[in-house]
Amino acid sequence: MTLHTIALELVPPDVDGGTQRAFDDAHKVLRYSAEYGLRDRLRHVMIPGLIAEDDDRPVAMRPKLDVLEFFSILKSQLPGIGGLCTQVTSFTDELALSQRLSDLVEAGMEGIVFVGVPRTMTDGAGTGIAPTDALSMYRMLVENRGVIVIPTREGEQGRLNFKCDQGATYGMTQLLYSDAIVRFLTDFAEATDHRPEILLSFGFVPKMETGTGLINWLIQDPGNAAVAEEQAFVRKLAGSERGVKRRMLVDLYKRVIDGVVDLGFSLSVHLEATYGVSGPAFEAFAEMLDYWAPEQPVGGPMRP
Repeated sequence: MTLHTIALELVPPDVDGGTQRAFDDAHKVLRYSAEYGLRDRLRHVMIPGLIAEDDDRPVAMRPKLDVLEFFSILKSQLPGIGGLCTQVTSFTDELALSQRLSDLVEAGMEGIVFVGVPRTMTDGAGTGIAPTDALSMYRMLVENRGVIVIPTREGEQGRLNFKCDQGATYGMTQLLYSDAIVRFLTDFAEATDHRPEILLSFGFVPKMETGTGLINWLIQDPGNAAVAEEQAFVRKLAGSERGVKRRMLVDLYKRVIDGVVDLGFSLSVHLEATYGVSGPAFEAFAEMLDYWAPEQPVGGPMRP
């Protein structure tokens, strides 16, 4: 089964005041979707399951609403919307993880990305189930089993190939601020017969990024020249006026789509407004999708 979707990422709000914030987020999605012509196109919300990471995170990590609670509210306000999520596996034992995944599937999560330890820890560390093990262990429970794809990371092609061997059916990219994914998927297609579905991730960059630097922090990889170029592009986007910013994002989107659309991968689009849903973000997303969008599956998108 492929997703063939346009998914909007919505981060669970803080527990303090979170229920009202969840309703507010849903209403913003309805408002801006109607205003910019996306109401009939969005099919999933993608809800990340967050854990505390580095102490230098630019925005403090406070306790969040649980993914299931947040999704329940969103479903009540966005009829017809489906769910995707990320689930950290590395700190959860098999019994607890099995129950958690069963709850997510029962709630309507149609795709789950298995996530490992924070980047400050070594791959495979943690007292729970490694994501690569979860991919094979839960083949029968989770139909669409996802992994994160970072096209600028050294050795990423080997990682993705191994994860596909283990049972990954799709890969959700890190936020793309260059067209590095084009060369990555071109080389991957030449080296292996695996063709996982790829969720191409694009994020809006508001002026707030200039002072906060959250996106810069999210994509960091010290010593990686390719990532340094992406960070420079993010800074340029943050400092640009609305129309210029939109053109830059749409141009990037076009380069990526033109480069990957004929490589034999099923493609979906994952959209993220890192600092919150806004009119300018939806305006940019709408122009991107006017250029290219995945086919809508039977059942259709979010209804009004």
